[in-house]
Amino acid sequence: MKPNVTVPRQVNEAERAARNAATGKWVSRLARLGYAVKGVVYLIIGLLAAELAIGHGGAATDQRGAIHIISDQPFGKFLLIIVAIGLFGYALWSLIQAYFDMEGKGHHAKGVLARIGYAAVGVAYAVLAFGTFQLAVGTGNVGNSSTVSTQDWTARLLKLPFGVALVVIVGLVVLGIAAYLYSNAYTARFKSQFNLATVSAQVRKGIIFLGRFGYAALGVVFTIIGIFLIVAALKHNPGEAKGLDSALAELLHQPFGPLLLGIVALGLLAYGIYSFAEARYRRVGRG
Repeated sequence: MKPNVTVPRQVNEAERAARNAATGKWVSRLARLGYAVKGVVYLIIGLLAAELAIGHGGAATDQRGAIHIISDQPFGKFLLIIVAIGLFGYALWSLIQAYFDMEGKGHHAKGVLARIGYAAVGVAYAVLAFGTFQLAVGTGNVGNSSTVSTQDWTARLLKLPFGVALVVIVGLVVLGIAAYLYSNAYTARFKSQFNLATVSAQVRKGIIFLGRFGYAALGVVFTIIGIFLIVAALKHNPGEAKGLDSALAELLHQPFGPLLLGIVALGLLAYGIYSFAEARYRRVGRG
């Protein structure tokens, strides 16, 4: 008797159809809009941090704070709708990267962790997109700052059995992300994700420099967040936990604080411009 190959074939065809849909023209356009919106958000964060560093106002803020600033601009509600769509597109593409392994991370431990990271980013940006849409239509807001949110879930974890260990583990994971960002900055392996065959050598070098500088700055921020999560666990004090906004503010309180914050702010500005390069030149789907 011949084995029944109908079901496996149907499964393969269904998976192929799902992959084709997930990498189609409109998903690719949404993803590119998402990278561009991410660029705008980080430009705002970096610009405000730079102004704070040089003492000309500014603020240490995060993605939610940047969205509120966009909301305060002329035609803010209309801009928020575009931002919400872009954030949704970036979230969707991150989840597609996680599920379909678009960058060939593989099924070994390192690859699985990378795909889990994409999934976590996708969920986080989906939540941010939903909050942005609610703010645009006047039915809600983008939620608490990253620091308040971090302190809230840190407090919940600390109340659980082995809560201190759980928060320490989360802190170590965040430090692992920081190490990955530093590695990306050093090796510039992200350049393999770009289609730069048609650009000049100067543009190619510029994109690689911006990516390296941006990833290094993000690495500094994640290092601070990870360290303070571990401190919060060991002190059993969720108030010690920090998000992106408080991590930037913490830099200002260190020796040579304005200089340190200024360098990281420039790195975040570089990451914002790099995100525009991703929107234009990154390999996304089939588009």
